[in-house]
Amino acid sequence: MCIPPYKTFAVPRRDHAKLKKIPLEAKMKFGVLIFPGSNCDHDAFWTIQQVAKQPVTFLWHESHDLENCDAVIVPGGFAYGDYLRTGAIAKFSPVMDAVRKFAAGGGLVLGICNGFQILCESGLLPGALMCNVGLKYVCKPVHVRVENSETPFTNCCQAREVLTIPIGHMAGNYFCDEAMLDQLRRENRIIFRYSSASGDITPAANPNGSLDNIAGICSAGGNIVGMMPHPERSAEPELGCTDGLKVFQSMVMAMSLSAVAAR
Repeated sequence: MCIPPYKTFAVPRRDHAKLKKIPLEAKMKFGVLIFPGSNCDHDAFWTIQQVAKQPVTFLWHESHDLENCDAVIVPGGFAYGDYLRTGAIAKFSPVMDAVRKFAAGGGLVLGICNGFQILCESGLLPGALMCNVGLKYVCKPVHVRVENSETPFTNCCQAREVLTIPIGHMAGNYFCDEAMLDQLRRENRIIFRYSSASGDITPAANPNGSLDNIAGICSAGGNIVGMMPHPERSAEPELGCTDGLKVFQSMVMAMSLSAVAAR
């Protein structure tokens, strides 16, 4: 199925309580991309299949076929060894041509960590991910504040809710020019910001020097999101936190509502 753009099924915040009572009977098929060097692909696969209880398949980087998936995950890792520049080689993979067409039709695409870098390199999201301030790899749980809860990726969250989700990256320092930053702010496309546990946006809460404490953004249509934190690493009690599961639950909710509306 082809998912309509997010704005066609976005709903007012006040209606979410009722919407969450809708039984999600339909199973939404996810596809997880695999590039040489991916290392979080199986983590995402497990979370979707075993925790979110949705069908999921792997999609090899040389494939032109997304196998009728309803959503695509571009996972974390070190695609092509991060040679040249993180994500710069992966954007030329045949599967990314299919992802571009899928996204242009309104399909949901989530890029996590290296996946966020690939989406920016591919032009599906604006800006770039630079080396962390301090030039050190950072791997730890962080707090992120939900800046926009009206997206297909955050509709199971509350506005300004603080989530605990781990990061693990060397190049997570988000940057864009001033005009694009103004546009992201104006269009409410900054989805997550690094924050304190109480939700304050401060320099101390920023683990990598990211512009405006940005941890995740969305496309103009709202159907593509890139985020540096790893929601698949905080989706089960055994991992110490389940906040990341809300991202996947939100995607299932959005696709289910879209499918109902299309009937």
